[in-house]
Amino acid sequence: MKPLELVTRLRAFLPQHAVLHESEDLRPYECDGLSAYRQTPMIVVLPETEEEVAEVLQICHVSKTPVVARGAGTGLSGGALPHAEGVLLSLAKLKRILEIDPAARIARVQPGVRNLAISEAAAPHGLYYAPDPSSQIACSIGGNVAENSGGVHCLKYGLTVHNILKLRVMTIEGDVLEVGGEGLDSPGYDLLALMTGSEGMLGIVTEVTVKLLPRPEKAQVVMAAFDDIRKAGNAVANVIGAGIIPAGMEIMDKIATHAVEGYIHAGYNLEAEAILLCESDGSMEEVAEEIRRIGEIMNRSGATEIRASRDEAERLKFWAGRKAAFPAAGRISPDYYCMDGTIPRSKLAQVLSGIETLSAGYGLRCMNVFHAGDGNLHPLILYDANRPGELELTEEFGAKILQMCIQAGGSITGEHGVGIEKINQMCSQFKAGELETFHAVKAAFDPDALLNPGKAVPTLRRCAEHGAMHVHRGEDKFPELPRF
Repeated sequence: MKPLELVTRLRAFLPQHAVLHESEDLRPYECDGLSAYRQTPMIVVLPETEEEVAEVLQICHVSKTPVVARGAGTGLSGGALPHAEGVLLSLAKLKRILEIDPAARIARVQPGVRNLAISEAAAPHGLYYAPDPSSQIACSIGGNVAENSGGVHCLKYGLTVHNILKLRVMTIEGDVLEVGGEGLDSPGYDLLALMTGSEGMLGIVTEVTVKLLPRPEKAQVVMAAFDDIRKAGNAVANVIGAGIIPAGMEIMDKIATHAVEGYIHAGYNLEAEAILLCESDGSMEEVAEEIRRIGEIMNRSGATEIRASRDEAERLKFWAGRKAAFPAAGRISPDYYCMDGTIPRSKLAQVLSGIETLSAGYGLRCMNVFHAGDGNLHPLILYDANRPGELELTEEFGAKILQMCIQAGGSITGEHGVGIEKINQMCSQFKAGELETFHAVKAAFDPDALLNPGKAVPTLRRCAEHGAMHVHRGEDKFPELPRF
């Protein structure tokens, strides 16, 4: 179907302002948070109801037009990168909180609702929604489901998949599926887990039922400073090894703390090579005892300074600095490339050393900020896209970090998804038979491959081509990867 014909059909049930096709109207949608990759969509649609979403999908299904769903556009893996010959389906206007049930401790919300808005709506009942990505002030719950997002408190409270109960999902044909349920368990296959983290490739989420938790009586953060980032990594393993599961445990290196401090004024130790934020929450007595034990472990692990938040305002300030790390990177570099690998906690020190070695070899600074408690690394490679070849060098540096994560027994992604950013590394993470199974699952829901095509799961041909490029690329001028 020709673009103008498709516009006409879409405007038969959507207002004119909800169907965009002029070049200047499409530009704001050409990328998500991974701005290194850009593609202008053919058409953008902005439905306001589930029924309108269904009609859009039905038209695209019949006309065999690709569809890419988009939430707030804060994703960091290119998962919402548009298709040049497709429709970008924005769910930003489906932003109603449909129900808060304090007795059942659940909320029903549309996909465009901001993550933080759920906790704000639940606050009068003494409840909140636990997953808290750094972008929670802006990111949407639909996008969180698509990427299985986490946040600084995911160590104790889990990722999105652990905090949702039920989804309403539209198939490419415009039919509604309800997966999960409001009970502790639901019969049949666990399609809820399958949909969570599927990056918009199996269906379009139109409603999410989330779990709400009671706010803890008290929360307190220990900020520990270290003269070596490897010591901070070992301290993480020591805390977990002592049987303590903190509410959150985050590491920031010296580059990160300096970038953040001038922006947020969080009160970080700027002499330290790394700081470790470790939070305890619960009853007054539980927190007091856990904070004492954490302090002792930090001291034995070589901390040069240990400071506990004195009040709620200081606790929030400590976390505000951590959550502002990504935007703060813009103060010290024209561009940054944020990676998202996961490793066993016991390998933190080794992998951080490996990143330092790679950084020196590539001549590119790397700012480390990450969910240390569950080994979810977020190295930010700082570069300048205006310098010829520097983006390509950055991509190669990032690819080696992900290869190192695989070698350490980890994964190429923890919460940002694969999108287009890590699609080649999927060839290293999974074998051919496993990739074929992923494609079979995709085909069961979307046989014509119209939903977010070309993302997340590579074809075997792509893997073969990537392998050939990998072999012939002049890697001998770069440092060898550490062995584990």
